[in-house]
Amino acid sequence: MDISGKVALITGSSKRIGRETAIELARRGAHVAIHYRSDEAGAKETQRLARENGVQAEVFRAELTDAAAVAALFVDLEKRLGGLDILVNNASVFGHAVFGESTPELWDAQMNSNARAPFFLAQHAATLMNRRGHGKIVNLVDVAGEVVWPGYFAYSVSKAALIAINRGLAKALAPAIQVNGVAPGPVLFPEYYTEDQKRLAVERTLLKRAGSARDIVNAVVFLIENDYITGEVIHVDGGRHLM
Repeated sequence: MDISGKVALITGSSKRIGRETAIELARRGAHVAIHYRSDEAGAKETQRLARENGVQAEVFRAELTDAAAVAALFVDLEKRLGGLDILVNNASVFGHAVFGESTPELWDAQMNSNARAPFFLAQHAATLMNRRGHGKIVNLVDVAGEVVWPGYFAYSVSKAALIAINRGLAKALAPAIQVNGVAPGPVLFPEYYTEDQKRLAVERTLLKRAGSARDIVNAVVFLIENDYITGEVIHVDGGRHLM
């Protein structure tokens, strides 16, 4: 796919990897739909940076676990941007809790944000993409979904579900739409991480260093531009998945 002139929706693009993805796609000529839940100022900053590339950049607010809000988002997106070619499911929540501390509320929050929302976003996106005869969906998954981190039990299960969704969507939406995942390693740490937590995360990689947002964005772009990969998960984690 030639990214130039395409329309891309990036969820959770008010900051961090979502923002970097939106800006890079805009730099390559895509018109971008910038989604946020609560950080309006951050979304508008992403919009400003994207528009510096001479493309259309529109901001959309939605709670992605709310089915009505998601449906309204796509109606508004089609009205303002004319359709959709690319969906990057970046938005997620990251909650710490071991097995004995996991509550139904935490479980539902993780599953709804990290698995249910990307599925129904893809369902709406596919309707618009099929009208154009093509599409690309990239899901931000996690190695935690493959190995299960004891301290993030519900989160790991939600990402395991997203990996299954990634494969299922690839089957359901072929051949017109390709669906793939990117599994980041230690790149942008949560704000509450201590220096010891950061050090431990880096030590668990083969390369013994943190990655950058650029490493993740490069993988996303690669999957959008390649038309003969679907149902795959690319690990961009410094080899952490092998540890």
